Amino acid sequence: MRIGVRIAIGAVVLAALAIAVVLSMQPGALPPKPAQEQAARPAGATNAETLLIQKGEYLARAGDCVACHTNPEGKEFAGGRPMPTPFGALYSPNITPDEETGIGQWSSDEFYRMMHSGVSRDGSLLYPAMPFASYTKVTRADSDAIYAYLMSVQPVKQKNRPHELRFPFNNRELLIGWRTLYFKEGEYQPDPKQSEQWNRGAYLVEGLGHCAMCHTAINALGGSKESKEFEGGMIPNQNWYAPSLTSNREAGLGDWELKDIADLMQVGVSKRATVYGPMAEVVYNSLQYMTDADAEAMAVYLKSLPKRDADPLPTSQARLVQPSVMESGRKIYEQQCSICHGSDGKGHPPSYPPLAGNTSITMASPVNSIRMVLNGGYAPGTKKNPRPHGMPPFSHILDDDEVAAVVTYIRVAWENSGAPVEPAQVPELRKLLPE
Repeated sequence: MRIGVRIAIGAVVLAALAIAVVLSMQPGALPPKPAQEQAARPAGATNAETLLIQKGEYLARAGDCVACHTNPEGKEFAGGRPMPTPFGALYSPNITPDEETGIGQWSSDEFYRMMHSGVSRDGSLLYPAMPFASYTKVTRADSDAIYAYLMSVQPVKQKNRPHELRFPFNNRELLIGWRTLYFKEGEYQPDPKQSEQWNRGAYLVEGLGHCAMCHTAINALGGSKESKEFEGGMIPNQNWYAPSLTSNREAGLGDWELKDIADLMQVGVSKRATVYGPMAEVVYNSLQYMTDADAEAMAVYLKSLPKRDADPLPTSQARLVQPSVMESGRKIYEQQCSICHGSDGKGHPPSYPPLAGNTSITMASPVNSIRMVLNGGYAPGTKKNPRPHGMPPFSHILDDDEVAAVVTYIRVAWENSGAPVEPAQVPELRKLLPE
């Protein structure tokens, strides 16, 4: 009996110690906002304040804050946008300066800690849907500018919607383990061996641009390996493939002209390609507002990424297509596609992109090509391309066999190096609603 009591007491003590260790690893709340930050702004902001707010607006655009923190039917920065994940739904918070439901009571120190460390005002750990793993590289000065801008926007009184995560993922203590595995805190440190332009591009791509969040494969725990950075992967729950930026067989930019890379980001179209899917939203909300100098700096950095072609090209055997399938695909292409993309697949760039030699067509995953045939799409309307040309959907015209046939055709015609597509790959993508 006494042994059982001792065991029970020992278990309680061990449990208490474990809880204490977990709690000790979690940060607490910072001191309240300093009085000088709580004071109301004067009716006429000084020139320095105006410049700081303008800088913050530009940086907030670079960080694409509006994309997540604005519901399509809601008010800007008021949050509430659902973000489906493999673990359940997250809802973005209100980041307007409303003092009750937004970040109006936050100090610049608390805002920087959130950006730099992924810790909210009350000390709770943020889920990594918030790209703090990238934003940690943002300097304190740039964080303060973004803070100043957000404090200047129209306050919106809108309560944050609770997340809807399944057990055990609704337990934030698990984030301690995730952070240990996948989060490396620290501001961007310029590489002295590289030019100022290269370092500026690296800072924007790796930090505010958080490009690696989509262009790096995500594992079952929602994390990614630094060694696989920019090597491409499926975007969870969106069913789009973000191509590798390091492979010239996907979206590798090593053999692109700098202008074509910058145009793709700023304009949404270039002589080499057109953006679509989630990337079109990034260009619309964010990249079109980059200065020419910053767009070129990002292009310089992206073009310099080390080439890594992990997968070999499909063998000639893997590229074999039944003659009947090839002929069916050719007929559909001539009837529906050639008027824009040309019988020779060379297109009419930048309005209608080329398909011959287009690596986004021939990469291992055919998901994006299938979705474009099914749902069509438009390049984003941008300042430099306000009236983009679009592609109509064909889901109502073509059955699964026909979609597979025409996608197969464009992947192997004109000496393209892609592999054929099977009809069984189409139905699941057909169910998805256009975005």
